[in-house]
Amino acid sequence: MKKEQKPDLVSIIIPVKNEGKHIQNTLHSLFETKTGYPLEVIVVDDHSTDGCCKFLEKTKDDRIRLIFADNVGVAMARNIGAEQAKGTYIIFCDAHLFFVDYWIDRLLEPIEKGVVDVTNPGIANAANPRAVGYGYTWNGKLEAKWNGPKRKMFESALLAAGCMAMAKRTFDDIGGFDRGFRIWGRSDDEISLKLWLFGYRCAVIPNVRVQHVFRTGKSVPFKFTWDDVNYNMMRMAYSHFNEKRIEKCKKLIKHSNPEQIIRELFKSDVLEQRKRYFAKRTYDDDWYMEKFNIPF
Repeated sequence: MKKEQKPDLVSIIIPVKNEGKHIQNTLHSLFETKTGYPLEVIVVDDHSTDGCCKFLEKTKDDRIRLIFADNVGVAMARNIGAEQAKGTYIIFCDAHLFFVDYWIDRLLEPIEKGVVDVTNPGIANAANPRAVGYGYTWNGKLEAKWNGPKRKMFESALLAAGCMAMAKRTFDDIGGFDRGFRIWGRSDDEISLKLWLFGYRCAVIPNVRVQHVFRTGKSVPFKFTWDDVNYNMMRMAYSHFNEKRIEKCKKLIKHSNPEQIIRELFKSDVLEQRKRYFAKRTYDDDWYMEKFNIPF
């Protein structure tokens, strides 16, 4: 009789920035829900000033590792966590989620079967659980628009990195989240776009739902600027888009000086990155916009 193969280790990566009690609630929910997978949890405290991760400094739970970053932003915090991950699979989670039984198993099943490469659950508003987004897409101004519900798994142009599952080898192959991004903005968009262009398939599993605490305005617990958001948009554009779309992106810059944004961008490695990405990718941005009927 064959020995039953043990399930692969799953690494849950949680970036944290001034989360207050949310990170405690998220970890409690994570360990209270059922799964058939062994877990490790990597919490990346990105220079929180509210002491939200202090309780982890003396934890005796060997499933949890706390590591520190120095105000690097959400994209790099996720990369730092992934670099420490030992799991065959990684799931990026925000620090303000509530889970359901076997959510991990159901997100990983189509990945293990080779049907798709990256998955999202439905993401419900914790304050109004009937309001659920199922991945998202762009409109003609590159503004996010949540997908509506479907009964079966479906492909999505963009996935939310707040609860995103994939094999670690997939993440490593694409180079992770953009390493030149600033504090916040467009990191979910960029990695989803890159995954598709590099030949990977992103899908939503609509019968799996997690609850997410949404924060806006003054309730956002960290500071970022329009310069950060616009810089990240243009870095994404120069990394992946043709010249016509780059010019369209420049016209979308608001509340910032476009010339200054481009000057700062050109001091970075973005043009070298563009060459690498164009050489590696399977599809171009025309293919992507046509596939998902994005009018941009």
